[in-house]
Amino acid sequence: MTQTALETRTLDVPGATLTYDVRGPLPTADGAPPLLMVGQPMDATGFGTLASFFPDRTVVTYDPRGLGRSVRHDGVQTQTPEQQADDLHRLIGALGVGPVDLLGSSGGAVTALCLVATHPADVGLLVAHEPPLRAILPDAEQATAAWRRVQETYAERGWGWGMAGFIALTSWQGEIPADFGTVPTDPAAFGLPTDDDGSRDDPLLSGVAEAITAYRPDVAALTAAPTRVVVAAGIESKGTMTWRTSEALAAQLGQELVVFPSNHGGFLGGEFGQIGQPEAFATRLREVLATG
Repeated sequence: MTQTALETRTLDVPGATLTYDVRGPLPTADGAPPLLMVGQPMDATGFGTLASFFPDRTVVTYDPRGLGRSVRHDGVQTQTPEQQADDLHRLIGALGVGPVDLLGSSGGAVTALCLVATHPADVGLLVAHEPPLRAILPDAEQATAAWRRVQETYAERGWGWGMAGFIALTSWQGEIPADFGTVPTDPAAFGLPTDDDGSRDDPLLSGVAEAITAYRPDVAALTAAPTRVVVAAGIESKGTMTWRTSEALAAQLGQELVVFPSNHGGFLGGEFGQIGQPEAFATRLREVLATG
């Protein structure tokens, strides 16, 4: 497989400087739209392996503001879908070749849904992979209460305990029990540290991205947009919270959930110590993109 040269660029936006990577020519050599890959709280490093399976496409990845290499100048830490969607709108404008094809993963899928709702001309095809839209679950109240307990445990005991609670919650099959998390999950069960290093700035557990998981998609705007929106989830996630949120969103949009190989991070090839099925994931993504 031929590796495509990577060019790193920056873009000044209100309150931040975004850093993004371009693999391939702009404008694209064959006129095909660039493929933009977006995560949250994951930055661009998580898409390295997946991007390598698209040497024939111009692939763009970026670090959301305040994450990775993208520096905030606005003095705040909170992340919102609306602000990140505005950042993406400006980034796509800077590319000068919209509309793009977009793969949104996790919180990045939430941002992408907000982008399509607010700037529908920016995206031709969106693959929203396992957006954690807790508010649209039938058991949203229990899920929210459980998530609050995870955050409280993190605040009281530190990263290992908070992450253990997060893993337990996101791997739970089916509706969330009302008392979930009242007894904290032991980090040792997942090989996580039990000691507290005193830090409370984890972008996942600290609450700075609360607006992302609490977001309610604008179904009317998504339905009216010219963008083809595809909601997807990994087969190994079946029954878990992000499978269920994806299933709920697909139903709201009047479509069938599109199944991908592997799990929530199925595109990972060793980034963050996690290995999914990136080649199979890329093959499935190509199939979906080809139908756009």
